Amino acid sequence: MDLKMQSSSGCRANSMEEDQDQDATGGKKVISWTFLSLSQITALSGQNEEEVRKSLEEFLNFKHLNTSLKEAILLDYYTAGLWWAKEMNFSLIQLSGFMDLLNFLLENLSDKHMSLGDNLKELGRAMAGIGETDAESSGVLDFFSIEQAKAVIDYLNISLFKHYKLYEYLFHSPREELVTSNESAVELAEPADPLFPALLEEGIPLDIYSSFITSPTATETGSKGSDQEESDQGEEPCPEAESFEVDAVAGVTAEDRKSTEYEIPNEIIGNLEADINEKLQMQEAAYTPSTEKLKKS
Repeated sequence: MDLKMQSSSGCRANSMEEDQDQDATGGKKVISWTFLSLSQITALSGQNEEEVRKSLEEFLNFKHLNTSLKEAILLDYYTAGLWWAKEMNFSLIQLSGFMDLLNFLLENLSDKHMSLGDNLKELGRAMAGIGETDAESSGVLDFFSIEQAKAVIDYLNISLFKHYKLYEYLFHSPREELVTSNESAVELAEPADPLFPALLEEGIPLDIYSSFITSPTATETGSKGSDQEESDQGEEPCPEAESFEVDAVAGVTAEDRKSTEYEIPNEIIGNLEADINEKLQMQEAAYTPSTEKLKKS
């Protein structure tokens, strides 16, 4: 991402404000590169951290924070830097110069592909002249004191230089876009005509299925009806069988039926009594020797 292009549109639109900024600093341009105008810095200086984050998002024209890792990291980078400078009680000119320095070093990495060593050299050139009284030898950041310059270098070390490889990866390493969704076409079955479908044939015994569930076809119904009619028509009563049944019943009297009813139970009871007597005799024969021994003793 070209950070200059994102911020330059706002800076060109506010060229009159930049001229007013130069007048406010005695007709002298503070530094040679401009990231945020002095009027924007003035507005940011009176805001809390959340308001500063929203204002920077608007100034930098970040539109894809929820999906762009690069924009989210850059917004954190500038928000943390501005808030640290406010806690250091920097003046408006110092806040503007510090934000320009943050942007300058990051552009060296992102646009010019500078190594860590080369970028440190650029930082040394920008810091040159701090603490000097001679106007000719003073640098673009001569509004910082020596103590403030040391604090700025320490902050840049922990915020940018210690994570230089990560920023290089952010700007110069291509990343694959992850697919976070997938569309699938699903074909739904049409609703059945009956509310409940018929049972599967293999889920119950075949005889139950054939007898109670499956419906016979028209041909099966017609064939069964014709077979039944033929069988009814083909069977004729036999006169010899009917005369034999009548003779057999007529030959049995009432007394014969009664005697037969009594003979069957008596025969069964007699057999049971015989079995019981036989078992009792066997047990008596088994206990007889034992009783004789007891008597002799």
